[in-house]
Amino acid sequence: MKIAKFLCAATLCCAMATTSFAGEPNPMVSKSIATIEDQLGSLPDITGQERIGVLVITLSNPYWVTMKERYGEWAKEMGISVEVMAAPTEKDLKSQLNTLEAMVAKKYDGIIVTPMDPFNLIPGIVKADEKGIPVVCSGPEVSRDGLKQAGAVMDGWITATFKDQGRLCAEDMGKKLPSGSEVAIIEGIPGAGQSKARREGASEGFEKTGLKLVAVEAGNWDRNRAYDITTNLVKAHPKLKGIYCANDVMALAAVDALEVAGIKDVTVYGTDFIPEAAEAIKSGRLAGSTTFSQAAWTRGALVYTLKLIKKDEDLPEKLSVPITLVNGENIGQFQGWK
Repeated sequence: MKIAKFLCAATLCCAMATTSFAGEPNPMVSKSIATIEDQLGSLPDITGQERIGVLVITLSNPYWVTMKERYGEWAKEMGISVEVMAAPTEKDLKSQLNTLEAMVAKKYDGIIVTPMDPFNLIPGIVKADEKGIPVVCSGPEVSRDGLKQAGAVMDGWITATFKDQGRLCAEDMGKKLPSGSEVAIIEGIPGAGQSKARREGASEGFEKTGLKLVAVEAGNWDRNRAYDITTNLVKAHPKLKGIYCANDVMALAAVDALEVAGIKDVTVYGTDFIPEAAEAIKSGRLAGSTTFSQAAWTRGALVYTLKLIKKDEDLPEKLSVPITLVNGENIGQFQGWK
């Protein structure tokens, strides 16, 4: 029965991937979708009346804009209604909570949330529970202790090992730089789930490869702040040879700052593999980035939520999406990556 269920799911996912991707899907994307299917199973019966609300962090970041596009592609393919909403900025915790509470009032059949920090959305999740609306946490976790204290329940989780995003970049940097080289980290917002995990992963990767971490600065996911931090880092640490940034927006800003300063021997890595980062890797301006298939992630989140709506009891507690490193050596394999 398990084998038959998986074969049916894999057939469905390949058909959906082909039609959604406007051509032959990237084999690595198809593999990532199959990994999700193996954990989750096939698409449930759909009436076409299902309404799902998705709360991301902010649409001022191109990463989240692309996530919105992926949700839209799958919604069209599945024949369901999906509305993606967000806060104005990556630091507006109160606005994100207000948006979630407004979404609960709109009575979606299910809601997918990506929290800015472990606690800011808990009051909204309590309200969703009261309305009987299933909620799936997508990305960094809402605090389990916080949920318990509030008497709230998270119905499902989809995530990736964000620590690996920093670790893989740091280890790849370690292959390119001599042992003992000075390196730095520009993290996002201190305390935010992705930022903390990526910083810790990079720190461990640098230690493992013998690189010397001389500075950790908070870039708050902001391009201008990361630019200024990089400008100051190379002045304070003239022997600096590498920088890991917790997202590509900051990494590209770091590259810009180094180019303006005329510094060519500092290696920069980012995370998220946004289109601008892909072009920078191709041209050699950016050394690498880490990513996961947004197509696999968003499909998994939607199918998980649909199964909760249909009260499917055969569900894993958590879905896990694999992380991939992109660098100058393998960038050619990412044509059509989604």
